Amino acid sequence: MVSLEIDGHRVEVEEGTTILEAARKIGIDIPTLCYLKDINVEGACRVCLVEVEGEPGLKASCIYEIKEGMKVKTATPRVIKARKQIIELLLSDHPFDCLTCIANQNCELQSLAKEYDIRGLQYRGERRRIPIDDLSPSIVREPEKCILCRRCITVCKKVVTAGIYDINERGFHSFAAPAMNDSQIDTPCTYCGQCILVCPTGALHEQRQDTEMVWEALADPDKHVIIQTAPSIRATLGEMFGMPIGSLVTGKVVAALKRLGFDKVFDDCFGADVVVMEEGAEFIHRLKEGQRLPQFTSCCPGWVKFAENYYHELLPHLSTVRSPQQVFGALSKTYYAEQAGIDPEKIFCISTMPCIAKKFEARRPEMVVNGMRAVDAVLTTRELGQIIKQAGLDLKNLPDEEYDEPMGYASGAGVIFGAGGGVMEATLRTVYEKLTGEKMKPIQYKSIRSDSYRELEIEINGELLRFAVVRGLGNARHLLDRILKGEVEYHLVEIMACPGGCVGGGGQPIYSHKDRWYMQVDAGNHRGNALFKADEAKEIHTAHENPWIQKLYREYLGEPMSERSRQLFHTTYTKRPMYGRMRHNLEEKQLVY
Repeated sequence: MVSLEIDGHRVEVEEGTTILEAARKIGIDIPTLCYLKDINVEGACRVCLVEVEGEPGLKASCIYEIKEGMKVKTATPRVIKARKQIIELLLSDHPFDCLTCIANQNCELQSLAKEYDIRGLQYRGERRRIPIDDLSPSIVREPEKCILCRRCITVCKKVVTAGIYDINERGFHSFAAPAMNDSQIDTPCTYCGQCILVCPTGALHEQRQDTEMVWEALADPDKHVIIQTAPSIRATLGEMFGMPIGSLVTGKVVAALKRLGFDKVFDDCFGADVVVMEEGAEFIHRLKEGQRLPQFTSCCPGWVKFAENYYHELLPHLSTVRSPQQVFGALSKTYYAEQAGIDPEKIFCISTMPCIAKKFEARRPEMVVNGMRAVDAVLTTRELGQIIKQAGLDLKNLPDEEYDEPMGYASGAGVIFGAGGGVMEATLRTVYEKLTGEKMKPIQYKSIRSDSYRELEIEINGELLRFAVVRGLGNARHLLDRILKGEVEYHLVEIMACPGGCVGGGGQPIYSHKDRWYMQVDAGNHRGNALFKADEAKEIHTAHENPWIQKLYREYLGEPMSERSRQLFHTTYTKRPMYGRMRHNLEEKQLVY
């Protein structure tokens, strides 16, 4: 342990601790715009400057390690003046569109300007002029709002390991962007959205065209507008209305959506149950044939695109089953249309997702059914919360209401799809019973609930099967490389692009907090636990015992992996080069593959 003095207070911390971390230990908040707890950045913003007795100049506290006997001052007139100058310099080259900015009232630069009582700028001059990149279906970049904090660069390199961002240009003209300032759509971006969650100023945000489409659809009397809610929405949306992290608001979400005027409110967990049936049958078939193992889950579009860009040799190992979003969309334009006696051309299917990669997935040319897009619009958790607020609805005080039939009831297996390890657990519950005729004991599958990486061995009919769960693409890359080298062998592997799984997706609420990255990871754990509690409250815990799923297969699909199931629910994947894999039509903004 090392002892030092900060603002007259003695503190003991471990060797290697930075001044910033030591100060926070005793309740002293040093401001910063670049620091991310557990993913340190290289002192880029300089807002965290402090004085160190006996040392020349001011020091960036987020990277300056403590020393025995060190004396630090964090709020002297010299320090305050330097911080204000840095903030003013950032503001002098920043768009003054705060009222219309997507980060308004949730912008760290805006908060610091208020905190340091900056009411005018003494620095005025030329400003950078950089075009907005809005060609991607998932991410919009506004480079003029970039403050060079390097958070997006760090998260993309260290956590996602896609590394699509870096500093473009030099000096005053610098900004973070893909190489050569290419459009996001022409890069190996996975659209996981983790860069959006850490951006302090709104220079990165989700594409919001779908919000307008939803309002227009609801106002169109000729459209039959239905909506599906992803599993994690029920454990997250309450946060946007002041409720504790991990609050389950399933019934209140349904009530809000019905008041908004949707013709039917369905549960995407129903689609998850179908995925379990199809993916489980596919796994059993592969296991018996001994081919294309391990089988990888395919419900995460960020992971799928990661594989399409970086791991072409593993594409045959991905399950061919579409994600629950797309399975549900396909059913909405076929099964539901027939059941309700509605022309599928009039059905407008909307999904609410914690994930911005779902926007990209919904526009993939493979995701069509009978010539129609399976899912017409995708809203993130943030967008859905905004729409509910625009309608003047207070989620907290709404009564609980039930999903509509026939696609509103899901088993507990479908609900846990949003948590790390949930897809694997849901699949194993059905696969184990199909292979053995016995129910799997909870103690056997609960251990697969994932931190960042978990593995499980289960003996089934005398054969030892090995399973793995990994969340976060950086962790996935490490595991995939080991699999390709033959260092480890598995039969089934679940991969989720985001830390925590879907509950930590790029479309989830963004915290105006000095440790917004750490808060996201911690929040994901609470949300995931809430989904497992929702599973426990269900009467049915396996997809194959869901009576509505049984009815669907009995009356419409036949068996899992049937010809109709393959047509509606199964897909193929694309080997994508690292850059230039897609081009865009600048006038129509339509993707051309």
